[in-house]
Amino acid sequence: MDTASNQIVDTIEAFAEPLLADMGIELVEVQFKREGNRWVLRFFIDREEGITLDDCASASREVSAYLEVEDVIDHAYSLEVSSPGAERPLKKEIDFVRFAEKKARIKMREPVEGQRVFIGILHGVEHGSVILDQDGQKILLDIAEISKARLTL
Repeated sequence: MDTASNQIVDTIEAFAEPLLADMGIELVEVQFKREGNRWVLRFFIDREEGITLDDCASASREVSAYLEVEDVIDHAYSLEVSSPGAERPLKKEIDFVRFAEKKARIKMREPVEGQRVFIGILHGVEHGSVILDQDGQKILLDIAEISKARLTL
């Protein structure tokens, strides 16, 4: 994603997160990228009991109304709102706590003991590090050094 797209995503996240939170919906991720010859603004939303089609429609209406008024994006794009699915991204510290006992795939910015990608069972967070059980071995991974993390099947 280029710098302009990053700025658009940051601006949209700043208004959408509290807007959706007021609706009882968690904003998981925002993507804004070119796909073929069109731009797509994609929202992934969630809630503990799961997301319904009505939740997606309500979130889409609220976000669309804001985007029309604020004119954040100055060219044509498609808006998509959906659930993050079974392989949900883990972005915030609370995600690693909430999904304890679930299997995750974590990619580090730099190798840790010669390894960059870790797959194992989450056991929460301690002092800014994710606790991961990888084949019976507990590993601490600094949250600040994680480049990408998601639940995995």
